[in-house]
Amino acid sequence: MTHHDTEGGADVPPGLPPPPPLGATALPPGTYDGTVVLVTGGGTGLGKAVAAEFARLGADLVIASRKADRLRAARDELAALGGRVTAAVCDIRDADRVAEVFDAARAAYGMPGVLVNNAAANFPVPAEDMSPGAWRSVVDITLTGTFLMTREFGRRHLAAGTPGSVIDIGASYAWTGGPGFAHSAAAKAGVKSLVETLAVEWGPYGIQVNGLVPGLMPHDDMTADIRGNLDPAGSLAARQPALRVGLPRELGWAATFLASPYARFITGHTLVVDGANWQRRGLVGARVVTVREQMGRAPFDGGAGAGHRTSASPTSPTSPRTPPADPPPSPRTPPGSPPT
Repeated sequence: MTHHDTEGGADVPPGLPPPPPLGATALPPGTYDGTVVLVTGGGTGLGKAVAAEFARLGADLVIASRKADRLRAARDELAALGGRVTAAVCDIRDADRVAEVFDAARAAYGMPGVLVNNAAANFPVPAEDMSPGAWRSVVDITLTGTFLMTREFGRRHLAAGTPGSVIDIGASYAWTGGPGFAHSAAAKAGVKSLVETLAVEWGPYGIQVNGLVPGLMPHDDMTADIRGNLDPAGSLAARQPALRVGLPRELGWAATFLASPYARFITGHTLVVDGANWQRRGLVGARVVTVREQMGRAPFDGGAGAGHRTSASPTSPTSPRTPPADPPPSPRTPPGSPPT
């Protein structure tokens, strides 16, 4: 069976079928009744989509981010799904703030039983143009922040003798490398290693640690520079082995499965949800085009390093934000139910 390719004028295979509609759930209703789920970067993009699927299954949500206004909007949207939602302002690079978020979650609903580490930083830049501050910011948010959140989660469960589940949002260039994303690829490789290491360390205590990698899943929070990198590629669907892009809810369904009672024997694993897009797809490799050429940059002349952007969502280039080149420490805004 084929369908007609209106761009190329030729019949092509149908690709992978679309998923069920938004609002469908992959697990029985109430799977997460009584479970507190903490999602970093849960105010926008894929993080919000993951949080929504836990909410549909009955979870009490705590969403954390540095942006109070985005958290307010996301909290209201997620609460409309029927569950309880608390928003916590947090810079995950600050261990004290991380501890305060867990305290706020416990005060609101109880100790989180599931942690989704979605907050990350990313922006495209040739390595030779990258400033030391840009490198530190991306690695500190993506790798150190993930570790600090996971460490706090693990310490509290170990002390209480309770089981738990951690899901770290990763990126496929943890395996392949990521030209144009040296900082993020290095950080995500570290996150993948954390998954594998902590699964062994904490498995005896009942704590699962898994990774989850999104493919190309366009969403409304993607910013102009990321969209600009995608637009020149032409039809995004035609460039995927699945002949379609992913939908954010597909990542959410995978996350709810990995943390569910039906996946208790899965730990130390990183699940890639990308329609095989990261796999080699040709008999021979494509022509090499330098990163500078792909980004429309002039030949390197030894000039000053580039600025950078950061994001609160996964780093398979999807949705960056824009703080200063070297972000200052976050203000000591009390986390918890506010912003209201």
